[in-house]
Amino acid sequence: MSGIVLSASVRQNLLSLQSTADLLSTTQNRLATGNKVNSALDNPTNFFTAQSLNNRAGDIGNLLDSIGNGVQVLQAANTGITSLQSLVDSAKSIANQVLQAPAGYTAKSTSTSTALVGTASAANLVDGVGFKANQTLAFAASGELPAFTVTFGASESLDQLNTSLAAGGLTASITGGNLVITTTNDYAGQTVGTITPGSTPGTTTFAAAVAPVADASSLAIRSNLVSQYNNIIAQITTTAQDSSFNGINLLNGDTLKLTFNETGKSTLSISGVTYNAAGLGLASLTSGTDFLDNNSANAQLTKLSSASSTLRTEASALGSNLSIVQIRQNFNKNLINVLQTGSSNLTLADTNEEAANSQALSTRQSIAVSALALANQSQASVLQLLR
Repeated sequence: MSGIVLSASVRQNLLSLQSTADLLSTTQNRLATGNKVNSALDNPTNFFTAQSLNNRAGDIGNLLDSIGNGVQVLQAANTGITSLQSLVDSAKSIANQVLQAPAGYTAKSTSTSTALVGTASAANLVDGVGFKANQTLAFAASGELPAFTVTFGASESLDQLNTSLAAGGLTASITGGNLVITTTNDYAGQTVGTITPGSTPGTTTFAAAVAPVADASSLAIRSNLVSQYNNIIAQITTTAQDSSFNGINLLNGDTLKLTFNETGKSTLSISGVTYNAAGLGLASLTSGTDFLDNNSANAQLTKLSSASSTLRTEASALGSNLSIVQIRQNFNKNLINVLQTGSSNLTLADTNEEAANSQALSTRQSIAVSALALANQSQASVLQLLR
């Protein structure tokens, strides 16, 4: 080809045609790919900046999967707490049934004193002989009955004594000339503890307590309620153990750690709790021992109320953490969009502009071909002479 001699006008037109063809090829490539920068050769600065933005968007996108799993872990724990709350409410219902059930005993425990002497009466038990001013009566602990001491005043009425005894689950009455100490309805299943006169005592003493007389039918009802209660307690433990997602259980002591950015410096660690029955302060009851009287039921209601408050507190904490995770999840999604948009702004072609360029270049190419033909006309004239 080096031996071919072209005229200046032909060479000029040929160069113009080649330039137009190159531009047309570039424009067509942009239209086909949609990018004005397809490689580092097109624009090194834009290409590598866009690549960096896309890489970061990809890294953050990979984190979205683990963040999404974290949301589900929190949702699973929240679902578990909701179920646990329902179970605790069911246990409360059973304890309340105990309070409404027939008394488990036909006769409560009593301890009877020796006969009252002198002027002792319901209006004033202190007669200076049987009971003296400032003397004490010490009640020993027995079962659920607490140990406590009552001190007689200078003038102690039966009503005043009953006020003092109420805190110990006991009540007093005068029957047949004797002072009789009896358990209250709340402690109907307990036996009165040993009563010891002290601090310059009078002559009045108390016999050993008589145990309560059980009502078999009523106790059978209460025993059945114990069984129902224990079933719920067992379900509390299994429900807490089943509240896991992808191997993480925030109700069984596990910890959830989430990473929010590509450098690993933005994290959130959520510590789990152990909310089986023991973790909530609850335990199975013993038939024939528990739910025998109102005090036993009230004791369980107190524990259940505490467990309910604990669950509500944890539900609030989980809700707060879930809100944080969801906010970061949405933030990452929006950030990925920003990064990808920035990358696109550096590399994407304006298809309208490129289409117009392609049309103009096609026209120019046609004109260049015609111009090249005109430039060759002088040589065509010489050819005619040679013919």
